[in-house]
Amino acid sequence: MGRKYVFDFDSTLTRVEALDVLAEMTLQGKSNRDEVINEIQKITNLGIDGDISFTESLERRIRLLKAHKDDLDGLVGELRQKISKSIESNKEFFEKFSDDIYVISCGFKEFIDPIVAEYNIPSDRVYANTFEFDDEGNIIGFDEANPLASHNGKIECLKQLDLDGEVQVIGDGYSDYVMREAGIAHKFFAYTENVHRDKAANNADHVTPNLDEFLFVNDLPRNISYPKNRIKILLLENVHPAAFDNLSEDGFAVELVKHSLSEDELIEKIKGVHVLGIRSKTQVTQRVLDAANKLLVVGAFCIGTTQIDLDYCKKKGVVVFNAPYSNTRSVVELAIGQIIMLMRNVFPRSTEIHSGKWNKTAINSREIRGKNLGIIGYGNIGKQLSVLAEAMGMRVYYYDVDEKLALGNAVQCQSLEDLLNVSDVVSLHIDDNKANENFIGEREINQMRDGAMLLNLSRGFVVDIPALVEALKSGKLSGAAVDVYPEEPRSNGAFETELQGLSNVILTPHVGGSTEEAQRNIADFVPNKIMDYINSGNTVDAVNFPNIRLPKQVNAHRFLHIHRNVPGIMANINEVLAKFEMNITGQYLSTDNEVGYVITDLDKEYNKEVIRALKQVEHTIKFRVLY
Repeated sequence: MGRKYVFDFDSTLTRVEALDVLAEMTLQGKSNRDEVINEIQKITNLGIDGDISFTESLERRIRLLKAHKDDLDGLVGELRQKISKSIESNKEFFEKFSDDIYVISCGFKEFIDPIVAEYNIPSDRVYANTFEFDDEGNIIGFDEANPLASHNGKIECLKQLDLDGEVQVIGDGYSDYVMREAGIAHKFFAYTENVHRDKAANNADHVTPNLDEFLFVNDLPRNISYPKNRIKILLLENVHPAAFDNLSEDGFAVELVKHSLSEDELIEKIKGVHVLGIRSKTQVTQRVLDAANKLLVVGAFCIGTTQIDLDYCKKKGVVVFNAPYSNTRSVVELAIGQIIMLMRNVFPRSTEIHSGKWNKTAINSREIRGKNLGIIGYGNIGKQLSVLAEAMGMRVYYYDVDEKLALGNAVQCQSLEDLLNVSDVVSLHIDDNKANENFIGEREINQMRDGAMLLNLSRGFVVDIPALVEALKSGKLSGAAVDVYPEEPRSNGAFETELQGLSNVILTPHVGGSTEEAQRNIADFVPNKIMDYINSGNTVDAVNFPNIRLPKQVNAHRFLHIHRNVPGIMANINEVLAKFEMNITGQYLSTDNEVGYVITDLDKEYNKEVIRALKQVEHTIKFRVLY
């Protein structure tokens, strides 16, 4: 006997209510268009929620529509563009189970039939209303003898069908739920992908945010193996709301927390979480990772990753992404601004004016043109600073532990001492490697020119603060700009540093990369990396993992296997696949010293036992199935 699946049409199979779309088409150019459309939508919702009789809802809408037979072709064209996203991606289910699928709708066969025909559902399994036309082809009404034209007509229609087996209803409205309430359907699935109606959701056996969830619950063939709404994402530290929007729109279940969490709080919160998004204050420690029973990815919505135990993440098969480029321009612009302000002695002059003192003088106020800028760390930020500073007339020198090609007329220094000896301004742009602690200390400051200036927009611990304070007080250095500190508070409030109160010292609270543009860029970049890994297995730009760029997958299954990098694993995996007679259409492997990441694409249905066997391959860290 098996199961029978009864689908609603409007707002379930399509993202819209068809009569609303028809109204927008027929009222185009009319002065009262918006007013009439709002009225039609209001009547639609009253009918869907059962607040007015469906017959009344239909009559009132048709009167307002003033539509013609010729408008229906255009409507079908519009509806083809508005199929629900997860319905479209699971066309295979409709084709494979078409004998068991029915459409029962209070909409109209004239526009439903041509849409569902493309999903292998024939007209004789579509139960809907039909329009009545006058001699000129105007839509003037509907067949009132059709049970679907009356209140609770879906109950009567399903009764007359007298279907065998378990009947499951999938829809978004009260009229779908009543079939289950009347006892003629066994289960009601509230479909909330397009619209969430409380009345339907509260009375559902199961709320399904998409078709993938419905197919997963029923163990039916589907486009993705695990519904995205079951993948939990936790975003901390008030990341830009666009990140929440990007991930939610892709179908994931996302929770946003405005502050960072302590280790114990995070251990409690991370159970069942698949993706963790953080900024610089949240510590992802071994204890946190041991508690994270479902974690696949950590996204750092910043450049630095020292707050994350990258090696332990790798051992656990957790991929880490960051945003290495997104705030480059913001940091560079602040550096340029601070160089000008330091050189012109703007900060002391501003403080004097604020305290009521006028001191117009050119002493210690110099142009930046023709001065030597020394850049320590010639990465993304260092290079862009080099280009902008040179465009403003500065002579640029740089020092980097790696061999880096010079941009423009910049000159590479062979040693740190050479750079410090030659620079009027030194700007630090080095990474958060622990070995860089006190990279600039008393010895390095003594190697700088007398009266030179120092900028630190990199990491707090790379400058010995007491040595910097001493150099500023003694006049060895004539100014400094500091954005980062060895210890920074977890939240906004009181803060103390020995640098406070010193003349010509610009202090900012770690805002080098904090611009609206940078935060927005990060909120696009990091979620895209996360979604790419979850959806396809791509690890391009991962900080702690072998990088693999994968082709888009079509009509195949993808097995993702993360393992310790020891000899013979590949052979063991392929031995398992051969034993289960799997046909491999593509295989990709990338390794580093510790882990191997192998992706296998397969072109046929598989015995679930193959998954168990692959998970049991010795040295397996994580295994995941896509599609």
